[in-house]
Amino acid sequence: MKCKKAPKRFDSINVIPFIDIMLVLLVMVLTTATFIKQGVIPVELPKAKATKKEDLKKEISIYVNVKGEMFFEKEKVNAAELEKRLSKIDKQQTVVLRSDKESRFQDFVTVMDILKRLKHEQLFIVTKK
Repeated sequence: MKCKKAPKRFDSINVIPFIDIMLVLLVMVLTTATFIKQGVIPVELPKAKATKKEDLKKEISIYVNVKGEMFFEKEKVNAAELEKRLSKIDKQQTVVLRSDKESRFQDFVTVMDILKRLKHEQLFIVTKK
């Protein structure tokens, strides 16, 4: 007569594979969060003491990097092309300027001059606290 074996009882759970999976997921989340925060165009923002965080809705972003290159919504443009594109948008549209702290002041003034000529009223300059 055959004797049935009792089912094997688990006295402990091996958590090492679970920890491995969680560490991989953590690395993926942290890597993704870093890229999202920095954005596509690296710009080192200047610091300001008096800052006010604004909750902005749909906005147009203009970037000026350290080399003086201008970007309209992450697309590289020159001053004439920037003015042409800004002339097509509504004057009440929010425009956000992110200028690298090491960029030439003339590049910043050029963008500001274009915005003033086109009578844009909703301008925000991004700094870090």
